[in-house]
Amino acid sequence: MAGSKMASLAKDTAIYGISSIVGRFLNYLLVPIHTKFISPASGGYGIVTEMYAWAALLFVLLTFGMETTFFRFANKEGENEQMVYSTALRLVGGVAVVFIALVLCFVCPISCFLGYYDHPEYVICFAFIAGLDAFQAILFSRLRQQHRPVKFMTLKMAFIIPNVLLNIFVFWLMPKMFGFMPGLESLYIKYNYGVGLIFFVNLLCTFCVTFGFIKELKGITYGFDKQLARRMLAYAWPILLLGLVGILNQVFDKIAFKHIVTDTAFGEQQLGIYGACCKIAMLLALLTQAFRYAYEPFVFGGSKDKNSADTLAQGMKYFVIFGILAFLGVVFYMPIFRYLVTDHDYWVGLGVVPIVMLAELFMGIYFNLSFWYKLSDQTWWGAVMSGIGAAVMIAINILFVPKYGYMACAWGGFAGYGTCMLLSYFIGQKKSPINYPLGEIFIYVLLAAVLYVVYWFCKDLPVWLSLIINTVLICIYMAYLFKKDLPLGSLPVIGKYFRK
Repeated sequence: MAGSKMASLAKDTAIYGISSIVGRFLNYLLVPIHTKFISPASGGYGIVTEMYAWAALLFVLLTFGMETTFFRFANKEGENEQMVYSTALRLVGGVAVVFIALVLCFVCPISCFLGYYDHPEYVICFAFIAGLDAFQAILFSRLRQQHRPVKFMTLKMAFIIPNVLLNIFVFWLMPKMFGFMPGLESLYIKYNYGVGLIFFVNLLCTFCVTFGFIKELKGITYGFDKQLARRMLAYAWPILLLGLVGILNQVFDKIAFKHIVTDTAFGEQQLGIYGACCKIAMLLALLTQAFRYAYEPFVFGGSKDKNSADTLAQGMKYFVIFGILAFLGVVFYMPIFRYLVTDHDYWVGLGVVPIVMLAELFMGIYFNLSFWYKLSDQTWWGAVMSGIGAAVMIAINILFVPKYGYMACAWGGFAGYGTCMLLSYFIGQKKSPINYPLGEIFIYVLLAAVLYVVYWFCKDLPVWLSLIINTVLICIYMAYLFKKDLPLGSLPVIGKYFRK
């Protein structure tokens, strides 16, 4: 039974992973485009980094834990699944509408506070983006809950592909049209030489995706249960706190950076460098996201299964194994991945990549450890632990960013997520012990550490030689994986050629 469950999880993770990997790859196309046409000196990429950091924070606020709450209640015995879905949809939709209305009423003071008093339209744009994203989050959760990863993937691509194409138009094709369409040039200059147009393109694509949810939108007519809403909100508020402090771990440095440093213009330049280099580290975030999309409905759906503890233990093990593999792959092939950032002036910040990736790995492990309090409805524990982690991260940023710049941001995230991870493990083992295969996981960590040390001593060799050595190092890791935990004969399609 446990084996079939893991196979099902692997299948869903693969499909969600494909959508995430393809989507992230297409989004990666924006990095060389943006870093080619937006120079570090202009600070334009700092604006992009900051605004999307605010969008991530607003997304957590406007969904207020309702994604996880929806999964929990939709799979609870005695609950009406359709009523749970409709109630969640109305709650999130109502909050989004109120939020957008408030932003429209107070757009001028908000714009001045953020330092964009001459561009209040940026604030309005992101209010609508955040509201639509939050509402769509419940629609996407419905697809996950119904195990419909293909439609999920299709709609994700329906946003990403037009978004990439329109960005290519803005930065590559539009400037070629200035000669015979001078109005386009004035528009381009008005919005920070194309930077603001990135936001408008995002809003347009987000709005269009909504039409792909015609069938799911009918769920809003199922009704609204006030008593159910109260119970769902009681479950959700600690998750909201958990999400808030969790997202602060990710975005506080980007939101506060230019306010912590003494020179705002210099802060925007440095933030742009940091934000561009962090994009390279997002492969691990991609893996965590794909795993979460499949894992959350899977675990909540089988929470009463006698093998659920074994499933959680094995899920943790394989997440760490492939998380380490992703880390080594990006770090070892940095001479290639760095070309995602087109302008070489950004490369000064590449030193943050391994640190940020380790922070992402800690975050993924923390997510895997979080089910002990989610399944026992003790979500307030998550808020407490994440709050402590966020406090550590914020303290490091405030104390060290003025002196060490964005490197302090990277180490702040590392320390914050590391704290959350350790707290969740030790408290979880007291409250709801799970026999994680720590010995097996430790061997992979030790092997990766040894391989990283070899890489470190060889990184200053000629690029072609270091890439050959690093490829051998990756092969050593994968050989151990195939021998110990993933025999080639167990793989789909090609496995038949390795079976005896």
